[in-house]
Amino acid sequence: MPSVTIIEPQWVIPVEPAGAVLADHAVVISDERIVAVLPQAEAWARYPDANRVALPTHALIPGLINLHTHAAMSLMRGVADDLPLMDWLQNHIWPAEARVVSDEFVHDGTLLACAEMLRGGITCFNDMYFFPEAAARAALRAGMRAALGIIAIEFRSAYANDAQDYLSKGIELHDRLRGEPLLSFCLAPHAPFTVSDTTFAQIATYAGELDLPVHIHVHETAGEVSDSQKTHGMRPLARLERLGLLGPSLIAVHAVHLNSEEIGLLARHGCSVAHCPASNLKLASGIAPVAELLAAGVNIGIGTDGTASNNRLDLFSEMRLAALLAKGGSGSAQAMPAARALEAATLGGAKALGLQDRIGSIVPGKLADLTAVNLDALELSPCYDPVSHLVYAAGREHVSDVWVHGERRVSSGQLKGLDREALLQRAESWRHRIGKA
Repeated sequence: MPSVTIIEPQWVIPVEPAGAVLADHAVVISDERIVAVLPQAEAWARYPDANRVALPTHALIPGLINLHTHAAMSLMRGVADDLPLMDWLQNHIWPAEARVVSDEFVHDGTLLACAEMLRGGITCFNDMYFFPEAAARAALRAGMRAALGIIAIEFRSAYANDAQDYLSKGIELHDRLRGEPLLSFCLAPHAPFTVSDTTFAQIATYAGELDLPVHIHVHETAGEVSDSQKTHGMRPLARLERLGLLGPSLIAVHAVHLNSEEIGLLARHGCSVAHCPASNLKLASGIAPVAELLAAGVNIGIGTDGTASNNRLDLFSEMRLAALLAKGGSGSAQAMPAARALEAATLGGAKALGLQDRIGSIVPGKLADLTAVNLDALELSPCYDPVSHLVYAAGREHVSDVWVHGERRVSSGQLKGLDREALLQRAESWRHRIGKA
């Protein structure tokens, strides 16, 4: 017999249809799927034997989707702050990674990241890092949904010798784990400045054959763009277009330094953008033209980037920052309304990953990835508009309950299935190892 649960919040925010707020409704889940969204009294009558979860002061939203992470880098939080991107990468992060990155490092760092993200209402993350098999083990141990990057980069690491080795190992992992319901995959070439034309051509072939998204840092800094013009005689997006990589499967991470023609190019090809506002600000990379991208019809998702460049895996703060930057940068208070920011952090991410038929909104038939936010707090009172509160007032500390694939992973603010003290001990062990490396 399937297990049926009725979740009874004060408000259901389904995201589809856009802007909808359903008061005194229930969400009914059976095993891993949403089977009904209907008035609470009707749910009780239709499912009299169901398990009931009363959340009388809560908003229930789709699980948040972190569209760009380097999850294992949780173990490098605060290692090299207050530096511009290339100095940060070349002189601090890459040397540190060369010393300590391993299967063990990626597993422990990703598990720590999963714990942080689940407690903050994130149910799915799109990852790009070395040793993706270790990240897969961590995500499955945490019971969290993950899109794993089949990374490609031209330099040697502890994980692989060259771009071909990276791709071969990633494709083998994809073939081996493709049946895991919590896992999906992306091709993840690091960036135009670290990947050759030959490797990009191979990635374009794999993307078509395997029907996988392509997840890549692009147009993150002005220096990246000018260097590409010197080296390749064209800007990075033009090069990707020439190599056949622009299309609905492309997830352009950061996309800060775009001109109007490039915004139109992304729109025409149906590309998505993973907007990482806090990381872009912290590294002084700039502010993405989100208002213009939205106006052109480009799908926007929201990512945190890694904690080494953000320090938090917190989509509530990213939603608020994204909405405010869009307004301030464009001069229009309506550039990114609260409902649109929430959509970017849920359904926008799902669309970018090709998972919109499974997650991203509270719709019967979709998987039960859900987040409950308790709006009964002094700092959230009174509440006139729960969607406004979710974006502009609430924080991850107000998340009370989280379901992934129908399983309750956070209950009354407490992680289920993960040992907090063990996670802290592993993090402390890595602090000593990284500090001495």
